[in-house]
Amino acid sequence: MEAIELNDFQQRTLAAPEELDLFLGGGRGGGKSYGLALLCLRHVEMYGEQARILYLRKTYKGLADFELITRTLFGMVYGTSARYNQGEHVWKFPNGGYLELGQLETQGDYAKYQGRSFTLLIIDEAGQYPTPDLLDLMRSNLRGPKDMPIRVVVAANPGGPGHHWIARRYVFQAEPWKPFYEEKSKRQWLYCPSTFQGNHLIDREQYRDQLESACPDDPELLRAWVEGDWAVNRGAYFASVLEESRNAVSTWQEIPDDWTVYLTHDFGSSAPSVTYICAVSPGGFGPDDRFYPRGSIVLVDEMHTARRENPDRGLGWTVPVLGEEIVKWCQQWGVKPEGVADDAIFAKTGSGAGSIADEFHNAGVTFHPAKKADRITGWNIMRRLLGDAGKPDRPGLYIARHCEYFWDTVPYLARDQKRIEDMETTGPDHAADAVRYGCLRKEPQRAGMRRIRGLCA
Repeated sequence: MEAIELNDFQQRTLAAPEELDLFLGGGRGGGKSYGLALLCLRHVEMYGEQARILYLRKTYKGLADFELITRTLFGMVYGTSARYNQGEHVWKFPNGGYLELGQLETQGDYAKYQGRSFTLLIIDEAGQYPTPDLLDLMRSNLRGPKDMPIRVVVAANPGGPGHHWIARRYVFQAEPWKPFYEEKSKRQWLYCPSTFQGNHLIDREQYRDQLESACPDDPELLRAWVEGDWAVNRGAYFASVLEESRNAVSTWQEIPDDWTVYLTHDFGSSAPSVTYICAVSPGGFGPDDRFYPRGSIVLVDEMHTARRENPDRGLGWTVPVLGEEIVKWCQQWGVKPEGVADDAIFAKTGSGAGSIADEFHNAGVTFHPAKKADRITGWNIMRRLLGDAGKPDRPGLYIARHCEYFWDTVPYLARDQKRIEDMETTGPDHAADAVRYGCLRKEPQRAGMRRIRGLCA
């Protein structure tokens, strides 16, 4: 039998423990499809007649490329003893294993699989699905013998209709190759990224030329395809400066004592309130062993009151309730409940009841007005910090991956079409506003003792 050569990405994917579900997400040309075929091959070899695999694409036409890959790979391993029924799109292996190449586009298509059992479910090009609803239904088909692991493997490139839900579920949960718990499936997952630069099995120079020629007027889409960047959103206000690989950092468990810490806050009641704990580097390494140049800002944790079904609607919390929650949150981190906020909360009501800032103060939270600046100046400072993240000699802006409201909203905020240097104000810009105030802050106070982190809402 001819030797099967693997790239590094495929080797790491095959080495992942079988009890972990996998998300293969990255740029084009990284070897994801061949990696999926290898996972099928190994599953069949390990479990024989108990192996029941379902590979799904949105259309039957989309199955053609994977079908060719399986013909090549399985032909190398089994010769003619593995049989493929082209009419039924089914592989039957000499040890009794089974692989079906299926199509799933509508609720009607799901009926084809209802009541059937599979031990490995593979969903390729998941970004073609604008919502995960149909794919979530397929988990009900996973059943196997007691001692046999069942598994879901999802593969996608950034930039498709399902970009948003995929990024939220699988990308901004943990660093690549580190297991994380995914709430919907109640399973441990692993984010396995790849790019064509890491695939020595193709002509990389020629492949890059093909990608560049495919999107000559869309630099954000090209970056998504080349770098596998899930923070890309084509035409968005921060598209050219916000990148997952540079700006997203792992969750911290504590804040170093010599870092400066403060809160930054955007208030809302019917609209969401958003608060961040900002840590400013003195020039050194963080708890994640990453070097942060002096003046870099890390958004360590997030508290928001947005409704899950609508990121532009708040929970209606009063200031005393919100203030009490912020105080408890800060106590868990061991930081002072003090920071900056929008000037609007300092306006007196005229009824003698004081301001929103006064109500916060009565609840134990002290806010000061953010540095005076117009919106565009603030956005420019925030954009510069985002763009400089990752440079060894320039301060940058970094955001913990678990800050879900930031990653759910900020990458997708649009430009104002009438004033392109500004952001469109009709979107859910509450997290962006809070971060802007934090970037404008000058000389934040020093915090004292830090405590081990306790995750908050």
